[in-house]
Amino acid sequence: MVALELINNLQKIDHDNEYYIYVAPDEDKNCLQETDNFKIRVLDGGFYPYWEQAILPKAAKADGCQLLHCTSNTAPLNTSIPLVVTVHDIIYMEKSIPQILTGSGTPYQKFGNVYRRFIVPRIIKKSEVVITVSYFERKRMAEFFGMEDAKLRAVYNGVSPHFKPVKDEQALKDAKAKYNLPDKFFFHLGNTDPKKNTLGVIKAFAQFRQKTGLDIPLVMLDFDRAELLSMANDSGDSSIIEHIHLTGYVPNKELPAIYSQCEIFLYPSLRESFGIPILEAMACGVPVITSNTSSMPEVSGGAALLVDPYKPESITDAMIRLLNDADLRQGLIQKGFEQAAKFTWEAMARQVLDIYNEILSGI
Repeated sequence: MVALELINNLQKIDHDNEYYIYVAPDEDKNCLQETDNFKIRVLDGGFYPYWEQAILPKAAKADGCQLLHCTSNTAPLNTSIPLVVTVHDIIYMEKSIPQILTGSGTPYQKFGNVYRRFIVPRIIKKSEVVITVSYFERKRMAEFFGMEDAKLRAVYNGVSPHFKPVKDEQALKDAKAKYNLPDKFFFHLGNTDPKKNTLGVIKAFAQFRQKTGLDIPLVMLDFDRAELLSMANDSGDSSIIEHIHLTGYVPNKELPAIYSQCEIFLYPSLRESFGIPILEAMACGVPVITSNTSSMPEVSGGAALLVDPYKPESITDAMIRLLNDADLRQGLIQKGFEQAAKFTWEAMARQVLDIYNEILSGI
């Protein structure tokens, strides 16, 4: 999504430079449209590492590229073209290979993390500029790799303009009917990645029900029910699963209608390099509970209730405060609108374009 927003906004603001967008031959390529100075190149090549390390640099050289920006952590090692690489986070560098291979995730995800562990340190040395998505991650990377400040840039992600309060009553009713939403609910974007802290949220939610006696369901999206049952058992209250509602897959364009109807958005991750959903919820007028760790205080900017994600009772207490304190709730909603408005994809694209021009001017 970040790469797509970058390309779409560069197309709006840059009509001078010539771009080649290299994509694999899958359905995602249909998300992009060519313009006069943006050409799409579909490159066959099979397995991604071979595509990136052999097919991509050959195509970029043939097209006469003066700069190659790789937007997803890795890049070709054997190229003479000046490189910009976006490294979103280095969580995979903080774990040993045995921890990666025995941890959670699909075999493909595990291989991807091992591949990144090999590529990223080498690409960081080779690149002209390394972009990351927050000052927290920039500091973390500078310390981890011993990088020079001038080479490492923090460029914030943005919030797409369709994230705003949905006031159309029919649209709200349609979303409620389509996803069978409760009248009143908490909302959590969780998955099986441990850093998302879904188990911590479930424990906090169970404690909330025990402390308050309130029957407010927890809504989550497309989550494996067997995994959810396992987490419910681990929470110490297996019956909590009866109060968790799974919507199934929800297209990004339809998320604002869910955000707009929830009481509180819960995003107490253990670690994030940025955390776009924090800002999406704020832009929809929802009070947010997020963590006091990693990039989340930076991104939420004083417009969210911060908790210790390692202590479910901290999350529970924040939920109760937000339900009982109308002034706190309204204050966070207003601050949230102001905070989310600071982050746009166009601003991100302009910063990246400045980096391109800076490098090209020195060639």
